[in-house]
Order: sequence, then structure tokens, then C-alpha cells
Amino acid sequence: MDRTTLSHVVGRSIHQRITSTSKLKQSPTPSISDNMDQSGNSTPPDKSTRSSFSSVREIDSSDLAQNFTSTKVSSYSKLSEEAVDDLPSPPEMATQTQFIPPITQPSSRLHGCWFPAVAAEGFQGWKQIGVRGRQASKSYGDLQALKIVWSAPVLPPKEKDPERPAPGQSAIEKLPAELLGQIIDHLVLDVPPNGVSARNVDLMSLLLTSRTLHSATLNALYKNITIPHSRIFRKFLTHISQNKELGTIVRRLDFSHFNPTTLFTTASERATTRNLTPETLMQCLELTPFLREFLGQEYIENEIDAKVLRKLFFGLDRLQGVDFCGCSSTAFKNEFQSILLSDWPETLTISRLSLHRCITLPPSVFETLLPRLGKLTHLDLTGTRVTNEALQSIPHSANITHLNLSKCRSLTADVVIDFLTNHPAVKGLVFLSLGVDARSHQMFEEDDLSRLIPALPQSLRSLSLKGSKMIESHIDLLRPLTKHLEELALGRRLKIPDIDRLFVPDEDDGEDLDQQLEWIPHTLKYLDLSDYTTAELDLITLFGRNTSIMKKYSSPLEVIEVTEEMYARLAKSPVVKQLGWTVMENGSRAWLVRIHDPEDGPRDSGLRSWKMGASFWGMRKIPIACAEVGGMYGSYMFKRKL
Repeated sequence: MDRTTLSHVVGRSIHQRITSTSKLKQSPTPSISDNMDQSGNSTPPDKSTRSSFSSVREIDSSDLAQNFTSTKVSSYSKLSEEAVDDLPSPPEMATQTQFIPPITQPSSRLHGCWFPAVAAEGFQGWKQIGVRGRQASKSYGDLQALKIVWSAPVLPPKEKDPERPAPGQSAIEKLPAELLGQIIDHLVLDVPPNGVSARNVDLMSLLLTSRTLHSATLNALYKNITIPHSRIFRKFLTHISQNKELGTIVRRLDFSHFNPTTLFTTASERATTRNLTPETLMQCLELTPFLREFLGQEYIENEIDAKVLRKLFFGLDRLQGVDFCGCSSTAFKNEFQSILLSDWPETLTISRLSLHRCITLPPSVFETLLPRLGKLTHLDLTGTRVTNEALQSIPHSANITHLNLSKCRSLTADVVIDFLTNHPAVKGLVFLSLGVDARSHQMFEEDDLSRLIPALPQSLRSLSLKGSKMIESHIDLLRPLTKHLEELALGRRLKIPDIDRLFVPDEDDGEDLDQQLEWIPHTLKYLDLSDYTTAELDLITLFGRNTSIMKKYSSPLEVIEVTEEMYARLAKSPVVKQLGWTVMENGSRAWLVRIHDPEDGPRDSGLRSWKMGASFWGMRKIPIACAEVGGMYGSYMFKRKL
């Protein structure tokens, strides 16, 4: 290759490289808090591979229920903080050049090549050209300063397509704002991405498309804010402080993925940075006056002081959902107690409240809160010290569909049964959990269940009686419920033949013929048998020929929860796979899961409206917002026994 050809190749290669670089420089800078820590990778993340601290994520491509990935350390810890200082090249540099004619035409001044003068002394490459005392020249600007670069030809202007709509008049821009917002919502990634992949890249492009799409995209970006670590919170707060109109868009503040150890390993480091503090959190709430959902958890409990609590309960007129999952520190308890002396309004706007595992809150908190929740629909009091009086004080105007009273030791069976039987607020229950740990607490005896089960409404889809004492006669009471229940957690002391009666009619002995003819198939998808140890749950009978639980005709039963001890035995048994099942585990829970047969059509994903975004079966915590489950909520919901 002669020098003429080489110079043209080098010039064209450099020009193409610089052209692509200039395009990168024109990329918009994201303005939404969810995207403030984006890296240079513009590839949108795969939705099924996103993860964060204690995240529970179901694998979308799998044909198995309860099939998930789980990580304990946030991928945000791998974020790089490096930045590129892409300054323009200096306009002046050494311009002494040397012309070298082609060998074949030594007298030609047209086909030769221009090189820096240093080339005569042995050219070592473009990096050796001095620029302001630095040897860093390899850019288009440096070549231009040497006057040896060719400019791209000026292209003639393109003719306007007569069929192309005028700006702002395209078909998608003419859609109603509500419909356009729903379309854009499908592009939003609420949950933090995996690794350093950028989030919401498509939405960043939409912001520059048109005024109509810009407005609709801003609403989608700022409506639900997920805070994975304190630096994202600080950037989000800075944005809404500088542009207060953006704060009016926010409807949800989600701290369920928050992990304080992502950026700082010690409490002193976190205190020094002062990104997320009671003061900054209060400032954020002041700038988001139309907030509807506040999702907290134990990792931000020290940032929730009395001022923040007053703002949440008294200062946000549109707040509907509040979650304080796992907040049990002494500081949180003291701050909550301090606001009990305030002048409380007659009614609160909150309709969904979760105090799941807030084990330190005194009974006075519930006696103050519950009588003021006249719009209540979701109530999670798992492990709290709620009293009989506080439970009965819930206003009759409430319409509770989700109720979790698991491990509430201060409640008595008689009051709970009376509440569920006679209180008008629970006539439309869909989710009810009354589970207890039988090793430390007992709520329902045999007679209590005989009074409770017949009083349960037909609207129920999930029922947990875990830890209660059950006898064979309770199966006859549960049979009508299995015609509309999808999840059922049984108590103790039943035998495998007793449980099997939930799935098939009794054998024909001449007296039950009418019952067999009128038999209605069950609707159960999930059965919790985790109260039964390996000694109580006879595997020979469970897998036996005369038992229908593991057979194909027990469908639609798909998931059976067992103990960890049972999981260790079943994982080694070849019979499980022969019957069309497999074993899975997550945290301290384990399941038998039916292997899906492609001939039966597509697998049921498990998504239900009453699960509010969750797709697993057997959730332990009530969701407060319609969103994908992950982070700390995923841990409490699907990795813990109760």
C-alpha cells in the first residue's frame, strides 16, 4: 500500500471515529432521579435479570412456579464514579508540516501527503504530537489544527416529505394524555437494574422527541420514585428543589430497595455524607405535596422522626398507602410515641397501612391510629402488640380486603372470631392471615376453628390458619371454601387422608352418592403444609397410590409448601420427579412445585389483582402498592416463614 492510499485510509478512519464520538456528545443528560447514576452503557437492562439487596425475582422464561433469583448485596455497589472530561481540542498547536510526494510522481503536488515536521526525524505516531506541553494528540481537532484533515462534503438539503405530519400532529401525539401515559408506563423500570446497565434509556430519548411526549414522559419518570441508596436520594432531592414542578408529579416514594451499606460500610460514613437524614427526608416530603404512597422499611427507620411522622399522617392530604415494614428500633418507637400527644384529626386519608413486624410499638399507637382509618382497605399488623380494643375500634365505614393478624399475641380467639363474624368492615375479605408459630403461641383451639371457618366470606382467595389445632371434622367445613380459595395454609394434627379429602369426594359407600354427583372441583393453587414435620407427614402415604394430592388430577394445585427438613429429604427422592414435581427453596422456605406440561397450554403466571404485582404463591406480607416485589419487601414476603 503506497503512502497516498495509507493517508486516505487513516484520514477516513479518524473522521469516522470522530463522527461517532460527536454523536455520543449530543446524547441528552437524564434528569430523572431514577437515572442519575447511569453509566455509559446505553443498553436497556433485561427486566428478568434486575436485582437489588434481598431482591426476590421470578424468572419469566421458566415454566415453574416459585422459580426465582435472589441476591443479598445490591449491584449498585459496583457503580463506577469515574467521569470523562471531554473538552474540545486546543485550536493552536505546532503547525510545521512536511510534504512528501508520491514515489511514482515525485513532481506532483496533488497526490502527496502532509506530515508533521517531526516525521523527518522518525515519526512515532499521533500521540507524540505535543499539545500545550502534553503529548495527547489523537483527536479530529488536532488534525484540523495541523491542516491535514479533509472536511466532509456539504450534503444538499433533503426535500420535505409532503405526507409527513407537521410537528405535534403525529398520530401518537394526538392520543389522549391518559392513554399516552399508559403506553409510556410500559417502558418504565421501577426496580434498580443489574450491574451498571442504564435504566429508562428509551424514556430519555422520548424526552427529546416533542413537547407532547416530553410532558407525558416526565410524568412517567417522576410518578414512582425508587430509592436504592442515599446518593440517588440526594440527586432526586436536588432535582425537585431546583424544579419544584417536578415534585408535584411524584406519587410514590419507594425505599423498599434501599441499602445503606451499598456506598458506605459504617454508620459514621453515612452520617458524614448526610444524604438521607430526617431533615432531608422532611424536605423531600415538603416538595412532594401530592404523594400517595410512602414505602419505608427498617433501613430508614432512624431517618423517620416525629416531624416526618406528623407530615405523613397530618400534612399530606392525598396520602393513601404507608408502609413501615420491620421498623422496630427504640428510636422509631420513641418518635412514634411522641406524636400521640398531638391533636389528631377525626379521620385520616390512609387506606393501606402496614406495620409489619413493628414489634416495639406500644398498644397506644394502635388505639390511636385504627379508630381514625375510616377508609381502610389493607391492614398488616403482623407481630405487633395490637389489642382487642384497638381491633374492634376500626370504623364500620372501612372496607378491608387484605388483613394480616399473624403472630399478634395480644389478640384473643373470641375477639378475633367476633370481629370476623360481625364487623361490617370485613365482609369483603380477599386475603386473611391468622397464622402463628405453634412453638411459642396458640390462638385457635379446635372449637374456635369450628366457629370461625363457617363465618368466613366467599370472597376469600387466600386463607392462613397456620399453627392452629385442627381435626378431621374441619375438612368438611373447609371444603366449601376450597371452591373459591386459591391459597390455603392448614393447621396442625391432620393426617394425609384427611387433607386428601379436600381434592376428591369421599368414597361411595351408598350414602355419599349424591355428594359425588354434585362434587365441584377445587380451585386451590397453593397448599401450605409447613406445620408438619417429617415424622407427621408420612411420605409413603403422600406419594401412595391411594392419595390424590400428588397426582395429575389434583390440578390446578401447583405448589405445596413443606418444612426445610422435609425439603432435604425430598431433594434426594427420585419419586418426586417421577410424579411430575420438583423441589425448590428460598431463604427459610421450601416448596414442592408441579412441573408444567406444555400440552396443558401456557403456565399460569400466578399474577392476580389481589396480589398487587406479586406472582409467587404464599406471600407472608401484604403489599401496599401495586408494583413488582423486590428488595426488603421480597425478603419479608417470600423468604421468611411468618
